[in-house]
Amino acid sequence: MVIQDFGGRMKPINTFASEMLRKVSKRDKYAGLNANQVLLSMTQNPIPWYHAPLVYIKWQNDSIRKIIDASSEQSRIPLAQFFTKNGIYKLAPYLQEAYRAKTPNSFQKGFIDTDRRVNLLYSALDGSILRIFPIPEDANHTFVSYPELSNSGFTAEDSLYVHKVLPLYFGSLREARQSDNYIQANELLESIKGFQKRYGEQVLPSEKQIKTEILYNNLNIFNQLYRYYGLFGVLMLWLLISQIFKIRSWKRIAILFLKVGIIFLFMTHLAGLLARWYISGHAPWSDAYEAIIYMAWATMALALAFARKSDITIAGSAFVVAILLWVAHQNWTDPAIANLQAVLDSYWLMIHVAVIVASYGPFTLGAILGIIVMLLILFTNKKNKQRMQLHIKELSIINELSLTAGLAMLAIGNFLGAQWANESWGRYWGWDPKETWALISIIVYAFVIHARLVPGLRGNFAFNWLSTLAFMSIIFTYFGVNFILSGLHSYATGDAIIGGNFFAVYTVIWIVVGLLVYPKYKRLFKKT
Repeated sequence: MVIQDFGGRMKPINTFASEMLRKVSKRDKYAGLNANQVLLSMTQNPIPWYHAPLVYIKWQNDSIRKIIDASSEQSRIPLAQFFTKNGIYKLAPYLQEAYRAKTPNSFQKGFIDTDRRVNLLYSALDGSILRIFPIPEDANHTFVSYPELSNSGFTAEDSLYVHKVLPLYFGSLREARQSDNYIQANELLESIKGFQKRYGEQVLPSEKQIKTEILYNNLNIFNQLYRYYGLFGVLMLWLLISQIFKIRSWKRIAILFLKVGIIFLFMTHLAGLLARWYISGHAPWSDAYEAIIYMAWATMALALAFARKSDITIAGSAFVVAILLWVAHQNWTDPAIANLQAVLDSYWLMIHVAVIVASYGPFTLGAILGIIVMLLILFTNKKNKQRMQLHIKELSIINELSLTAGLAMLAIGNFLGAQWANESWGRYWGWDPKETWALISIIVYAFVIHARLVPGLRGNFAFNWLSTLAFMSIIFTYFGVNFILSGLHSYATGDAIIGGNFFAVYTVIWIVVGLLVYPKYKRLFKKT
C-alpha cells in the first residue's frame, strides 16, 4: 500500500512504518515487534500505545523531563505523559518561542525535536498520517487520511466507499485472526489500491519502484556495510603492518582475500546509492545523510583508483569509510528518503553538489594516509627502516596525488556553485558561511600542497602532518556550516554532529602526535 507523506512524497507504508518508529523511538523494533507490526497494531488498537514508552528524549534534555514529570533515567517516554489529565499539552508554553526563534539555541532545539516526535506518534495513533485516499480531480494530487474525509469533497458514491472500506478492512482483519482466512482482508486492500490507481495514478510510483524500495528497506544496506568495511579494513591493516615486520605467504593470501572483499563491498555500496537514486528520483547527495554515504563511497573510489597497488591505502580507507557510515546511522542524521527542497530541484544538484561532495573523498583519503604515515614512523626501527621508508614515500606520493585531485575538484565545484547561486539567488557570491568556508578550504589545501617550497616544511613528515590538520577545514565546511551556522546552504536536518570541543580535541591530539613523531622522524629519516 502507498501513502502520501506530509512532504508530498508517495511511498510504501513499509517505508513510513520504519521511518516513524526510528524517528519517534530511535529504534528499529519495539518489544520484539518490527515496524510493520507496530504500525498495524497502532491503527487497529491505538489506546495501549498512548502508554507505551516510545518517545525518545536525549539525555541532555533534563528540562523537558522536569516539565513532563519524567525521571532522569527515562530515555523513552509514553505519549500520555506529555499531557495533563485535562488533555493540555505540557510543552505548549515553551514551543511558541522556540519555533519563532530565527536561530534556535540548544534548549529550544530540544523542545522542537521532542515536539516533532510527539506529533508524529500522535498522528500515527489517530490515523491522520495514513493518507491513502486520493481526492478525485485534485490539481495538486492530494491524498487524505480517514479523519480528513469529511472535508475533502468526494462525490456521494466515492464518499460512501472511502468511509466504509477502512473500518471493513480492520473488521475483516480481526475476524481473520480467529479463522486464519485473510482472503476478504486482502480483497479489500486490493480494492483500496484500485481506488488509488483510479484517481491518483499520475503520482503513484510503479510496482517496480515499490518493490525496490521495500527491498532497500529490508536490506538496510548502508547500516550493514559499515560493519564489514570496518572488519575487513582493520584485519587487512593489521596483516599489512605485521607483514612489514615478518613476511609470511599465508598473510599474502589473506590480504588478497580481504582486498577482493573490500572491492565487493564497494560495488554493493554503489548498488545501494543507485537504488536510492532510483527510488527517490533524484541524485543521492541532497541532504546530510546522503552526502555522508556518498562521501564515503567517493573516498573508497579514490582509494581504489589511486592506490591499486597500495594495499595499506585501501585498508586504511575501508576503516575510515566504516567510521563515516557509522556516523551516518547515529541519532544525529535522518536516513529517510524525502522530496527535494525547491532550491535543490535543479540540474545543478547533479553537477555542483556531486563535484563538491566528491572532493571530500580525496581529502578524507589524504587525512587517512597522513595518519598511517605517522603510525609507520612510530613503528620504524633500524632493522625495518629501509622497508618503512619505501612505504612512507609511496603513501606520501599517493597522498599528494589525492590532495591535488581534491583541490582541483573543490575549486571547480566552487565555480559551478557560483553559477547556480546566480540562477537561484541572482548573485554569484555573497559570503554565505558555506561559500566562505569552501574558499578557506581551498586556501588551506593550496598551502599544504605547496608547503614543500617553504624551508623548514619540506619532507614527508611535514606534508603528511599538515594533511591531517587541513582536514578540519573540510569537517567544518560540511558539518559545522550545515549544523552549527545558519545560512542559505544549511539544508541538513538533525542534531548537531560536532561542536567546538571537537576541534579543540582534534588540535590537541594533532600537536601531541607531532611532538611524538617528529623527533623519531628527524633521527631516522631527516638526513635521507
